[in-house]
Formats: sequence, C-alpha cells, structure tokens
Amino acid sequence: MESDPEILKKLITTSRVLATFGANVQRLPNPSMLVNTIALQEAKTSTAIENIFTTEDELYKAISDTAREERANPATKEVLKYREALWEAYRQLQNDDSISMNLVVQIFQQIKETTAGLRPPQAQVVIRQGQSEFRTGEIIYTPPRGEGMVENLMSNLLDYLNDDNRYPADPILKMCIAHYQFEAIHPFQDGNGRTGRILNLLYLVQKGLLSQPVLYLSKYIIVNKTDYYYNLAGVTQRGAWKPWILYMLDAVEVTAKLSNELINEIVAQMKATLEHGKKHIKWYTKEVNEALFHQPYSRLKTIGDAVKKTSRTTLTKYMDELVQAKILTPKKEGTEVFYLNDDLIRILQR
Repeated sequence: MESDPEILKKLITTSRVLATFGANVQRLPNPSMLVNTIALQEAKTSTAIENIFTTEDELYKAISDTAREERANPATKEVLKYREALWEAYRQLQNDDSISMNLVVQIFQQIKETTAGLRPPQAQVVIRQGQSEFRTGEIIYTPPRGEGMVENLMSNLLDYLNDDNRYPADPILKMCIAHYQFEAIHPFQDGNGRTGRILNLLYLVQKGLLSQPVLYLSKYIIVNKTDYYYNLAGVTQRGAWKPWILYMLDAVEVTAKLSNELINEIVAQMKATLEHGKKHIKWYTKEVNEALFHQPYSRLKTIGDAVKKTSRTTLTKYMDELVQAKILTPKKEGTEVFYLNDDLIRILQR
C-alpha cells in the first residue's frame, strides 16, 4: 500500500503534521496537563460514538472532586472509565516494549468495569444497524466465532503490531490496518470501539510518534461517522483497503492540526492569564496559573495544593480575589461552589 502514489503522498503529509504536533505538546509547561483537556475530550467523544452522552458540566464537576466523581451519573462514569483506562494503559506501556494481550484485555475490563475476557466461542454476537439508520436493527456484520478463533486472530494482530522485522511498514499505516482488523475481530462482547480507539493512541506512543496518548481522534470519527462505518464495511465486503487507509490518514492529519491549534490557544491563554494574574494578585504564581489550567473547574483544594496552604478561610479569600480579577467565575450548586476557568472552557468547546 505504501507504493500507491496517493497513499504515499497522504502518508508523508500526515507524518509531518503528526511530528509537529508531537513537538508542540512539549511547549506546555507541564504536558500532563493534557490529561484533563485533550484526553478528557477524547474520552467524552469516544463514548459519544457509542451513544453514551454526558454534558461538559457534569464531567468537569466530576473530575474536580473525587467524591463527586464517585456519585456521578452513569454516562459521566463511562467517560471517566475511558479516560482512566487510557492513562493506566499508557503508564503500563512505559514498562513494556510491546502491546500485549493482557494489556488489551485490561483496557477492556477497565472500560466496562468487568472481569470478563475475550468473547467466548458460543456468544452469538452480531453487529446491527444503528437506531437512527435505514433498516434499523438489521444485521450488517457477524464477527468470526468458533473455538480458539478470537484468540488466534488477536495473537496474529498483536504479532503484526509488535514485530516490525516480519511486518515492516510505516507505523501510521500499520495503525490504520490494525484498527480495521481489531474492529473486524470484535474480540469482546461489548466495548470494542472504545478499546480499539485507545489502542490506536497507545500504538502511536509505542512507536515514538506521540509522547503521550493525547491525539483527539474520536472527534474526527464522530463528525465523519457515516464515512467511518462505510469505509469499514468497504474493506469487509469488497476488500476496499485504499479508501479506508485514506480516511484514517486524514483522521490523523486533521486531528493533529486541530490539536496543534488547541495547544497554541491554551499556551497563549496561559501566558495572558499569568501576566494578568501577576498584575492584579500579589500571590499569583506560575504554579497557580498551571493549576487553574489543569482542568476547567477548580475547587478550594486546587489552589491549596498550588500555594501549599490548607486554611479554608485563606483559600476562600484567594478564590474571591481570583473571581474579582475575572480569572475564575463561581458557580454554586447547593452547598458546593465550583470555580470555572471560562477561558479554558471556551477553547475546549470550540
């Protein structure tokens, strides 16, 4: 496929944009800030692809407070489980040089909060038309089944990803091919889409194309959802690999460009807010500024950790100063008060 002129041209431009994004991530004072920005958006959109919807408000409130996270609504919990599965798998990948079956199963189990493993041979799993589509409920694909079938196919897929001597190809191209293969194998009873999208990011990290799994691929997929499923079916039904490869390469390229813009906007806003904060608040520091951009909603503890203070009276006074300086906006819900970084929220929701 790399010899196809159209694919080769697209692969070159995609690789360049992805490399630029990988370097741009390092411009952030603390790249792990993207855990609660781009990665959170990826989690929200990936679950939305599976028709699991939550609001930004519920999500931001949940991540601002551990106790709140525990009592979040089911849809919000689904998003948070995706995010945690992504980052736990990323941490494990730092200690391993390959994507293993155990890692894939662990991702699935964390997403679905289950102890189940690969789909058993007797499971009559089929893929049906979505509720909003023509011929709702019609079976459009039956994944392979049979004794040892899923295990053998997954073993082959992981060999393809991990063994570059036997299967030499550009890693972005291999990711495109492997994503189709994973979706076609459909190794789990449920949660395959989300698990597969996490594997995409982990593979790019493993191959050194990303320093962290923060490429917001799910947004492109949900905006172009019809084309995504059409091109998947094209490979299955007609062996039409080229349209699928071009679709996925475009997904990576467009997403990397948008993510670059997002980082540029966050960095610019952080700089402007830091200058503004130092001008109006004597205790405002770079550490406080970074804490306020770590996630969209803050609590007293957010500032407390940054300034190393625990007095509720002092922290409330600090929050009042941040509100007066128009750096944060208070939002009361019952007895709780959340402090919103409207500038960060504006950037994330564009």
